[in-house]
Amino acid sequence: MTATIIDGKAFAASVREKVAEHVTRLQEEHGITPGLAVVLVGEDPASQVYVRNKGKQTLEAGMNSYEHKLPAETSEADLLALVEKLNADPAVHGILVQLPLPDHIDEEKVINSITPAKDVDGFHILNVGLLGTGQKSMVPCTPLGCLMMLRDQLGSLSGLNAVVVGRSNIVGKPMAQLLLRDSCTVTIAHSRTKDLADVCRGADILVAAVGRPRMIPGDWVKPGATVIDVGINRIDAPEKGEGKTRLVGDVDFDSAKEVAGAITPVPGGVGPMTIACLLANTVTACCRANNLPEPEGLTA
Repeated sequence: MTATIIDGKAFAASVREKVAEHVTRLQEEHGITPGLAVVLVGEDPASQVYVRNKGKQTLEAGMNSYEHKLPAETSEADLLALVEKLNADPAVHGILVQLPLPDHIDEEKVINSITPAKDVDGFHILNVGLLGTGQKSMVPCTPLGCLMMLRDQLGSLSGLNAVVVGRSNIVGKPMAQLLLRDSCTVTIAHSRTKDLADVCRGADILVAAVGRPRMIPGDWVKPGATVIDVGINRIDAPEKGEGKTRLVGDVDFDSAKEVAGAITPVPGGVGPMTIACLLANTVTACCRANNLPEPEGLTA
């Protein structure tokens, strides 16, 4: 039996629609428009595309978008001064500093200079601690998107065995915390886990976020499991022509889809959810800042 393909692009569109509806309510009932500030330092091509897409989708959702593009030679002190200015701006409810930053700037210092309530990436050490202790926090966008898709696919996650392959601060660790909060039994595995194949085969929910192309084959997947592939890896694609590449995930999609109950593709799975959840986090931050009810279906 071939797995159900979880269409992340369509799901992200539905999330953005919910965001836009809530933004309209905030404007009509309270006269408030959520604002997202994105800071880009340097001219990394991938970051430029990402920031452009964030700005476009922010405006399409009816929110205010504030883009700050700084030259690569910007000093750490000047960047911190800008963050401090955005922290103090009541029109800005969410702040995102696009990573990676130039080598001369301390990323951790910059991330932790953002007011935690405006940290819509969920990377501030205080938000990490709050999430880890089960308290209200801003949640990293990619794990939040994964959680939303799992809830939509499975309903209650309570009691399910979940395996997260990958231990990064951005995806693996917060994903595990979110699954624990939904009462899963959670294992964090990684490239050095002994008998990794057997660990994966025990998973009702398998989240792959290790950054290795097609590392997890279909025979590592439990029949009927739900597979969330966070990996985005570019590999050579000689069939497309000399020098051409294509994107694949951390899971071998072709073999896994013959075993899994449901699976996200790459591209078109988790990727589109990241910006959609960034918008959702901005609305959530706005509601919290104004002591208003948080948007249903857009939070963890």
